[in-house]
Amino acid sequence: MKIIRGIKDIAKDYDIFILDQWGVMHNGTKAYPYAIDCINYLKENNKKLVIISNSSKRKKSTIEKLPRLGFDPKYFDEVFTSGEMIWKTLAMQLKKYGKNLNKCFHIFDKSKEDGLNFREGLSNIEFVNKIEDAEFILACTPFKNSEPIDYLPILNYAYESKMIIFCANPDYETVEQGKNKNIFCMGTITNLYERMGGKVVIQGKPSIEIYKKSMSKFKNFKKSKVLAVGDSLFHDIQGARKYGVDSVLITSGIHSNFFSIKNPNWKNKKNKLLKYNIEPTFLCQKFII
Repeated sequence: MKIIRGIKDIAKDYDIFILDQWGVMHNGTKAYPYAIDCINYLKENNKKLVIISNSSKRKKSTIEKLPRLGFDPKYFDEVFTSGEMIWKTLAMQLKKYGKNLNKCFHIFDKSKEDGLNFREGLSNIEFVNKIEDAEFILACTPFKNSEPIDYLPILNYAYESKMIIFCANPDYETVEQGKNKNIFCMGTITNLYERMGGKVVIQGKPSIEIYKKSMSKFKNFKKSKVLAVGDSLFHDIQGARKYGVDSVLITSGIHSNFFSIKNPNWKNKKNKLLKYNIEPTFLCQKFII
């Protein structure tokens, strides 16, 4: 594992860059200026850029938001989300998980997420307002002003009823502008459900399926020439390892408390991530040139 000052240190060794969004490219509201510069640098050097995001949003919605964040969508050869993967599963393969899966309890934040838009095209599903009326759960984003403990009644009922949860955003937490701490994502809730013994369907990072789907348009590429960049050890780095490509852990993202700002170091007393034995290929403070 090597500590690098910026992507320029290793760019010549790779042809395709798989990029995470939150904590790497932007904070959910606007782009990091240095990330824009880095992407421009990579494009100027004829690199292929792919976004793989654990966002619950659909692919189309994600692409449309890029200009508002400060990025040119034309710079990216592919954009794929965990939300897109789950939508396609619900639309075309739902019967694979059970014959009587029709009524869905949908978890999403009505105040800021395009959760209702996610339902478009899912005419095979009836969305219900009470968990007692549901046959499965679609988990996109946490309810407004909720905490993980608030989901225990829902999870208990779901477990007793042997319900499946389809998780559109498997991240445990993410960074967000104006927050003093990371905010939790649905991955935290579905991980709890799995520990209870419940069944969860996840197709975003670190699942290898989203990598295969996102890279399917590239022919005859070598995995040794692919580099994944992300700020989550459990999703970006673990996903890259499963797929068989090198990775860069950005230390200023969700794991920033474990690293020095000026001199991030993997093997230090502060780094509580060591115990998980998921080591990135490179360590870098920011997604910077």
